[in-house]
Amino acid sequence: MNTTIRELLAKFGKLPISVDQVADDADLYAVGLTSFASVQLMLGIEEAFDIEFPDNLLNRRSFASIAAIAKTVDQIKDGRKVA
Repeated sequence: MNTTIRELLAKFGKLPISVDQVADDADLYAVGLTSFASVQLMLGIEEAFDIEFPDNLLNRRSFASIAAIAKTVDQIKDGRKVA
């Protein structure tokens, strides 16, 4: 999953550094992720993983790092299995 997230981050994140230089737990906003880019990233993630972010997960914490994004995607997928 992290590989896909990294690919999407490279495509939509518009970071000033290579995604390869970003650790999984690095603060994406500190390395240059903007609010606009996070929305584009979210849309890419929704399409790639066939999910929809619920309103309660549309926050900076959900997109704070690659690890946080992976955790959020897992949460959404797990919730979908239960529903």
